[in-house]
Amino acid sequence: MDTAPPARTGNPVVHLPVARRPIVPRVGLPSLAALGGGESLALAAITLFLMAFGLLMVLSSSSVEAGVAGNPYGQFTTQGVAAFIGAGGMLALATRLRTAWLPRLAPVVFFGAVVLQLLTALTPLGTSVGGNQNWIRVAGVSMQPSELVKLGLVLVLASFFSRRPGEHLGVRGMLPPTAFTALAIGAVYLGHDLGTCLILALIAFGGFLMANVRLPVLVVLGGSAGTVLWLFSQTRGSRTDRLAAWSSGCTDLLGTCWQTTQAQWALANGGLTGVGIGNSVSKWFWLPEADNDFIAAIIGEETGLVGLTVLIGCFVALAVVLLRVATRTQDRYTRTAAGMTLAWLVGQAFANIAVVVGVAPVFGVPLPFVSAGGSSLLAACAAVGCVMALADRPVTVAAPRSLVRPDHPAARGRTAGLR
Repeated sequence: MDTAPPARTGNPVVHLPVARRPIVPRVGLPSLAALGGGESLALAAITLFLMAFGLLMVLSSSSVEAGVAGNPYGQFTTQGVAAFIGAGGMLALATRLRTAWLPRLAPVVFFGAVVLQLLTALTPLGTSVGGNQNWIRVAGVSMQPSELVKLGLVLVLASFFSRRPGEHLGVRGMLPPTAFTALAIGAVYLGHDLGTCLILALIAFGGFLMANVRLPVLVVLGGSAGTVLWLFSQTRGSRTDRLAAWSSGCTDLLGTCWQTTQAQWALANGGLTGVGIGNSVSKWFWLPEADNDFIAAIIGEETGLVGLTVLIGCFVALAVVLLRVATRTQDRYTRTAAGMTLAWLVGQAFANIAVVVGVAPVFGVPLPFVSAGGSSLLAACAAVGCVMALADRPVTVAAPRSLVRPDHPAARGRTAGLR
């Protein structure tokens, strides 16, 4: 019996081992389109440039004193971590924040920041630096709650004016925002930080201005605030001495005017183009707070008038963009928040530079995005991130529905009651 021939089999298949691709975590960055329109992109570009430039100058200005302490890169490392977190938080707020949450979060942020500031000023948790008890240290990490108070004041005043148009309010109607401002300034003043009190007053004034508060009301509130701040400045000897020395032309070069004099000498040494990055003489223990309140003097010394002009140009551009956001929107929350952020960041920047060049007395405020200080950097980045989100997704707060018809005589009295 014939049998079928065995079936032919092909070559045996040999499975060679294939190297598996390693699992690499990836971080998805938002696209440029996700950041919003032209104003949002401009805000992001200006802020990131200032942060990068600030990191470079913090490394240069702090390396000498930090090196004596044991690690010349210590302050730079801390600032770099804060910059990384701040930039990421700013972009996250710009792309993912639901702006409808901001009016609800405003009281939480504001009163939480005020409570932290009161704990700093009135309890042993606070740390005194340079006569100001304005830092709190928990688990080895220090923070400055007064910077969060600035952010909270921006949010809570914007929330108020989004529901109560400023042009309809008289002095009595302005009592709630005035009370918020007074609470913020009072909590910070308990820590003896007059400079931050002045910036808080400037933030509130920016909010009142953008909310279209009537001029007579602004004059009354501004005069009252100026009187109170002047009285504050007279309550401590060091402030009185600094104001008197500045008004008399700073003749005490080895005493009260030491910082101002050294800052001006640093600017004079820089000339037009500067002595070069890292070649400052003033940072060798001549100029106190070289990496913080007086970092503009180191910038002027190392990069010259050219570098200072670029720095000032960046803040002017920041002011222009924030003003465009504030004036090109119909949303009251966005307009007020952008205006207060403008008063905060740009006003504080020019106040810092005015102190360095001797135009204003020394009251100690950092240069936003540039000076060393993680709390200041994080709060400023959060404010810019919120404005970027509001520029593309404004908060629209519906006006309360009236139970009285507009043509009814009672409606006229109700409108007058807002004044």
